[in-house]
Formats: sequence, C-alpha cells, structure tokens
Amino acid sequence: MAEEAKAKGNAAFAAGNYTEAIKHFTEAIILAPTNHVLYSNRSAAYASIHNYSDALSDAKKTVDLKPDWSKGYSRLGAAYLGLHNYSEAIAAYKKGLEIDPNNEALKSGLADAQAAAAAPRAKSTSPPSPFGDVFSGPEMWAKLTADPTTRAFLQQPDFVSMMQDIQKNPNNLNLYLKDQRVMQALGVLLNVKLRTATEDMEVEQPSSEEELVKKPEPEPHREREPEPEPIELAEEEREKKEKKALAQKEKEAGNAAYKKKDFEAAIQHYTKAIELDDEDISFLTNRAAVYLEMGKFEECIKDCDKAVERGRELRSDYKMIARALTRKGTALVKMARTSKDFDAAIEAFQKALTEHRNPDTLKKLNDAERAKKELEQQEYFDPEIADQEREKGNEFFKEQKYPEAVRHYTEAIKRNPKDPRAYSNRAACYTKLGALPEALKDAKKCIELDPTFVKGYTRKGAAQFLMKEHDKALETYQEGLKHDPNNQELLDGVRRCVEQINKASRGDLSPEELKERQAKAMQDPEIQSILTDPVMRQVLIDFQENPKAAQEHMKNPMVMNKIQKLVSAGIVQVR
Repeated sequence: MAEEAKAKGNAAFAAGNYTEAIKHFTEAIILAPTNHVLYSNRSAAYASIHNYSDALSDAKKTVDLKPDWSKGYSRLGAAYLGLHNYSEAIAAYKKGLEIDPNNEALKSGLADAQAAAAAPRAKSTSPPSPFGDVFSGPEMWAKLTADPTTRAFLQQPDFVSMMQDIQKNPNNLNLYLKDQRVMQALGVLLNVKLRTATEDMEVEQPSSEEELVKKPEPEPHREREPEPEPIELAEEEREKKEKKALAQKEKEAGNAAYKKKDFEAAIQHYTKAIELDDEDISFLTNRAAVYLEMGKFEECIKDCDKAVERGRELRSDYKMIARALTRKGTALVKMARTSKDFDAAIEAFQKALTEHRNPDTLKKLNDAERAKKELEQQEYFDPEIADQEREKGNEFFKEQKYPEAVRHYTEAIKRNPKDPRAYSNRAACYTKLGALPEALKDAKKCIELDPTFVKGYTRKGAAQFLMKEHDKALETYQEGLKHDPNNQELLDGVRRCVEQINKASRGDLSPEELKERQAKAMQDPEIQSILTDPVMRQVLIDFQENPKAAQEHMKNPMVMNKIQKLVSAGIVQVR
C-alpha cells in the first residue's frame, strides 16, 4: 500500500538515506499518483542529494496537485534557489506567503533568495560570522524542526525570538550564550554533540567570548547551496486530523438531515465526509441507507460494495462490514421481481451472518427465503398441468405402482397447491406404502383446504386406525359423517373402531397387543395429560375403591370421554 511505502520513505529520510527514501517515495507515487505529499517528500529527498532539477519537477507537480498548500511553494523556492534561479525562487516564496503569511520558513527562504540575488551587486556591510551560514535561510528552521530536542523549543516564543535575532545578526549570538537552549540549537546546526554543561561542547572552543567574534580573513562571496527542508510529518498529521474532524461534522449534519427526511441534503453531507476521510466506511453505509430510503437501490448496492471492499483493506470492525452486506441484501430484496432475483439477496445476508450473527439479519434472511419459495410456487402454478399430473397419478395407482403415483401427485401439488384432491390421493398412496405419518399429514392438509371434502376424513381415519389410534380414528370418522351421514366408507370406519375399542374394554387383547397399545398410548400427549390430571387420578381411585362416587363421575360426559380414551388405549380395563 502507498501508506506503507511512504512510511518507509520517511524513515529513510530521517536516517539520512536519501537515495533509499527516493526509492520508497517513488513506489508510493506509483500506487497513489494524486497524493501531493508524496511528490513534496521526494522533492525534499532529491534536494538533499543536490539533484535540484528533479526536485524542481516534483515541486511543480506538488503545486499542480495542491495549489493552496504553502509547503509546495517552499519546495519550489528551494529547488529554484539550488538552481540559482533567484527570481523564480523569490516569486515562489512570495506566492507561498500569500497563502500562509505567517510561515517562518517561507519568510526566511524569501530573505535568503533576495540576499542571494543582490549579492553580485552589493557587498555585505556586516562582518561575516565565524559560524558561516548556519543561521541563514530556511534551512536553520528546518534543522531545528528535524531534531527532536530543538523541535520542542520552537513551541517557546522567547526561544524563537532569540533565534530570529541571531538570524538577523549572527554576531548577536554572544548575547544568548548563557541560554542552554541556544547552545543546544547551535550544536544541532553545527552537527556536533553537546555535553550537559552549557558551554561545554565536544569540539575545540575559543578560550573566551572575545574569540567568538574573531574571524579569519574574509573570503570572497560564495553562493550557498540551499539545504532541503525536512519532511514535516507533524503538518501532514495535523492536516489529516483536521480533515477527519470535518468529516465527522459532515456525518453529524447528514444524520440530522436523514432524521428530517431531507435525503438530498443528507447525501451531500455524507459525500463530503467521504471526500474528506476515506478511512471510515460508516460514511458509505450511511449514504447507502439514504439511497435505500429514496428507492435508488443500485446506488445503495454500489456504496455497500465499496464499504465492504474498503473495510477489508482497512480491517474495519466486522460489524460494520456485516451492516454493509445486510443493507445490500435489503436493496436486492426490494429489486427482486423473480424467484431467482432473491438468490443474490440471500447470499448477501448469509455473508453478513458469517461476519456478525445479528438477529435482524437472520430475520431478513428467513423472510427472503420464504418470499423466494412463495414466488417459485406462483411462477410454477398451472392448474391445467396439475390436473394432467393428477390423472397420471390415478393411472399408476390403479396399476398399484404407488411410488410412481406419488411422484405425479407431488407434481400436481406443486402446480396447484390449493387442490385438496391431490393431497387426498397422495395420502391413499402413502397408506398403501405404509408411510402412515406422511399419509396423516396429507389427509390433514386436505381437510384444511376443504373441510367439506369427505375423502379427507376417510384418508385420515384410515391412517389413524392403522396406527392403532382407534379413539382418534373414531372421532375423525364421526366428524366426516357430519358432512355426509350416509357415506358407507365412513360408517364402516366407525364400525371397525368400535369393535377394537370394545375388544380392549372386554380385555380380549392378547398380552402382546395390550403391551404394544399401552406403550403407544403413553407417548400420546393427550393420554399423558389425562394421567397427570389430579382430578382424573382421583376419579380412577374412586372407580376402584368408591363405587358410589364412581356412579356420580359417570354422569359427567367429559369425565366419561376421558375414561373411554384410557380404555381404548388399554390403560384402563373394565371388568
């Protein structure tokens, strides 16, 4: 990534490895060709190795990309100064001061460029300093900024004032020698290491203050090559923080507009926030939410995709990525017109749940799957084909080819799920195949679709009878007779159930039959409820121990109905 290459370049520059710094900055520029800071940093690195032509090229690119950034003009002025093009250097520094009038580096650079331009025409009236040009030009401030110790001094107004006075007249250094900060700064400018004592440096020093002003014979004027200003990481970080703060304000304004249903204003604020800070994907997800409310589903999906992609690059919170995926799925559901359209939405919800298992997302997934299934049924619905498939099933049923019949009845149900006849016929097949729970389920569905369809009751009663639930089968047959009192199939069913119930009541069941029936009955929730009912338990005790009380219980229809169920189940026997 560009930021990683840039960080390596900054580290190399700080260590004085300018060639390596240029290499890293170049890699960063390839990855982020519109980042003005990268060109500015490489310009400084080129200037550090006195390659002012390339430094000038990068400085110009910096100004082109960011014409309102004063630092670019400082780079431009330094490059022109290194090329001895003083007029252009002066113009660059002046342009920078128009943007930032209080910039000390630009002021110092301008003064240095103007002095260099005037040097061939005028001789200096001030005696030269024994320290050469260490106090002149913007490079003095640059060196002090680059050093961690003196950088802190620059926050102190009295120190800055002293250094400005020394820069105007280096011979004034004698006035400030007792200030340890000035001596520390002098050590940084001369590239020497100071001891703890104020006047004690690790270089040979004059024996007295008077010797400081002694100087060698004046040398002819030499044009000084400007040193590049260091990379101002603090300024870059400050600018980044300011943009992040502005982005948050835009987000808050967008949130307020969204609550007021002013969607256009909300879009503008979120868009501005995205431009200021591309490292917070909540701006994208918020704008996506606005697009969703406006019905602009495609724009919503694009923002969600960007949020997911950028979030993975930044390793953002998995909950934020899940939110983007959920929002995308919601938009896709809104756009769905066919059952296949739901596939993309379902996939988005499933991905969101792998990031973060949110109940709301899970509900949306279930709703989407249900809607897809319903739409599939609607798309598949064709009553005419359903009748054809049912007739094919009937033919196979007559031929006793029950599995084939089930297949055609199932297709008929898919084509027309509201036809009770297909369920009734399939229940008959399942009964023949011994799949009694499936037969019972189809029979119940048949009755649910048409309570007056008598065949449904005969199918249900037959399944219950074969499952040895004789009392339930009897109830089913009796319910069917309410709709068709003379139906012979229902009457035969009632007769068979009564025979089995009476057989159990008389105790005519074999031990194996009784054991089987009791075991099955104990799994029946209704039988369990009767046996655990305190009132019924007392009734059963009275039947055994108190005949008079038992006679009173027999007058209660509800009690007798429950007793009959227990008798049919083989739990209670009447002697």
